[in-house]
Amino acid sequence: MATTFKRILVGVDDSADALLAFDYAIHQAKRDQAELIIVSVLEHDDMNVYQALDSDYVHGERDELRDHVKSYQKQAQDAGVTDVKLVIAEGEPGETIVRDVIPHVQPDLLVIGSIAKKGVSRYFGSQAAYMAKYAPISVMVVR
Repeated sequence: MATTFKRILVGVDDSADALLAFDYAIHQAKRDQAELIIVSVLEHDDMNVYQALDSDYVHGERDELRDHVKSYQKQAQDAGVTDVKLVIAEGEPGETIVRDVIPHVQPDLLVIGSIAKKGVSRYFGSQAAYMAKYAPISVMVVR
């Protein structure tokens, strides 16, 4: 008997693995007629101290990220997923998704890529490992 999910959360960051995870999440959402929630996290590590303290800069980066993630929303809708929502968060991706996004969204499944796009952590897969270990829901790590 196959498990069906009602609400699927997928993390995107434009890495190759995240794109594969996004494709998997679309397929799963269509199969289960589930709601698909797309999350992307604005990382403060990418900003210098002056940028991080400049609220106009942070809001601009957040707006730019939201506009970019809307292209994922359109792609999912064009693929046949009827219920697609977006979440933009700020912080360390793994911790933010586990601590803030999952309790707020309450998904049944988290779909993530195994290797992130940026930073030293991309080589160790620490974000994916963190989420797989600490998320209170099922996690599908795609590579």
